[in-house]
Amino acid sequence: MTQQARRLRARLAALGAVGVTALAAAGIQGVAHAAGAPLPVVITGEDRVDLSLHSDNGDPTEPQIDLRLDVPGEEFEGDGEVPAVHRGDYTVRIDASGLKGVAKADLPCDADGLVAVCSGYDLYAGTTFNRLGGIRLDLADDSEAGDTGKIVVTGEGEGLEFTPLTVDVRVGGPELLNRELSLPEDLKAGETFEPPLGVMNVGGLPSEGAVLRLYGSRGLSFPDDFGNCSSTVVDTGPLLRQHTEVLCTFPGTLDAGAAYSLARPVRVKTADFALHDIFSYSFRPLEPGEAKTLHQGEGRRQGSGPDLTLERAADADPADHTKYAELDLPTTNTYDLELTGVSASGAAGDTVAAEIGFANNGPAWISALRSGGEPFSFTVVAPEGATVTSAPRQCRTITVDGSVPGYRCSVATPLLEDARLTFPFELRIDKVVEGARGRVAMPDWDNPFDSDASNDVAWIVLNAPDAPGDGGAGGSDGGPSDGPSAPGTGDEGGSDGPDNGTNGTNGTSGGAEGDDAEGGLALTGAQGMGLLGGAAVLALGLGAVVVAYQRRRAGRDGEAAV
Repeated sequence: MTQQARRLRARLAALGAVGVTALAAAGIQGVAHAAGAPLPVVITGEDRVDLSLHSDNGDPTEPQIDLRLDVPGEEFEGDGEVPAVHRGDYTVRIDASGLKGVAKADLPCDADGLVAVCSGYDLYAGTTFNRLGGIRLDLADDSEAGDTGKIVVTGEGEGLEFTPLTVDVRVGGPELLNRELSLPEDLKAGETFEPPLGVMNVGGLPSEGAVLRLYGSRGLSFPDDFGNCSSTVVDTGPLLRQHTEVLCTFPGTLDAGAAYSLARPVRVKTADFALHDIFSYSFRPLEPGEAKTLHQGEGRRQGSGPDLTLERAADADPADHTKYAELDLPTTNTYDLELTGVSASGAAGDTVAAEIGFANNGPAWISALRSGGEPFSFTVVAPEGATVTSAPRQCRTITVDGSVPGYRCSVATPLLEDARLTFPFELRIDKVVEGARGRVAMPDWDNPFDSDASNDVAWIVLNAPDAPGDGGAGGSDGGPSDGPSAPGTGDEGGSDGPDNGTNGTNGTSGGAEGDDAEGGLALTGAQGMGLLGGAAVLALGLGAVVVAYQRRRAGRDGEAAV
């Protein structure tokens, strides 16, 4: 009897009859499989690993192969103990003896040299709860370019039928690095950029062909048309995922140690609204037969112009080439964020509506691509003598300047270049104070991309003496002398966490799920994108977005974000 089986019996004895019945019910699917046809189990993991002669092959502490067992059934997503679909002893054998003289292997479980055996008892639906462990591969002292070997993973167990896994390992194969990019000077939105694209094979073997991938986020496009390239445009769905991709195939040989450049330039077009959009490119070896199938994917448009070709370049330095080549561009565009307030009147005890407006007047969108759609926020303080009785779900209670009760409202990003949002509040007038004003304000932050800071503050005016009040944006010095100062990030209180919102998905303002039909906020803008709805957003200041950009400009070393 295995240790797992002994533990199971001990647990059943401790639980008593009721517990035994419950566990037996949880495992009834596995029992049915064992009594009838064998339960199919697929051993999963990476089926190919190429070891470089010029790098550490990833994080030296992390495995390249993650071994798991894939068992039929729907994965458990609830709380409590995960129900097993099969109970019974099984073993998985990892045989890496085929790597002798090729590479070193660090194996999981009970390992003896290049062979390891993993044992288990419970199996669960899916792969999440059936992890065997990881395999780390490194160069051996006698590894040479062109060496190949295999890892064979098999399994056995009563009532189980395992599909084995074979991992092909190659040392020093073709390894294509991309010529590094530099940010073009003074590139303005709407202009075209011609990046100097190039590739170097730093591997130990020739590459029989190559694939070039061009990527541009929503504000970028590729106007050229080449016969050996195909493109796909994603212009629906979440804004974070909208992009253009171009794939080009080159059938010729790229010699080991040689560098190549494109025979003609490839243009990158920036839209008028582009700001901090991501351009990236990469070369990889062409797989056998891939040239005929790569351009036939669903939604791909085949080019009809002349072929784009590679030409051998002069001697190049591998230090000038990188795995990830990308730029954020342009960096000189601006947007104009605007808050608008409201004026209302009423008697003591009345409840009045106060609809706060938020807009991006462009011309740029706020992509927030590097931060994954990190939100920013503004604060709302009720006028004197009034109490907020209803607030949008995107707004949560805080204290402004450490003592003034208020709300922080989150705005999800990306934010379209013509976005219009409303935040409906309701206020109860407890005491009539003539001309009482409540402050609505963006964070007090030096944001170089907001072209007009004067409309970053607005007012909620109640019972104005002569007129309905300005009802719009006031300057930062336009408030009453006894009102709260312009808030920064504020001292948050009265809430455990952020409210819910969504990043941009296709929708309509006013009536779509997630907008003000549910008491939240209404939105209009290009493509009718509903930018605030169901996904969790953090109440962070706009400064977080600016800091992320400035950090990236100061110290980013080319890590891929795509």
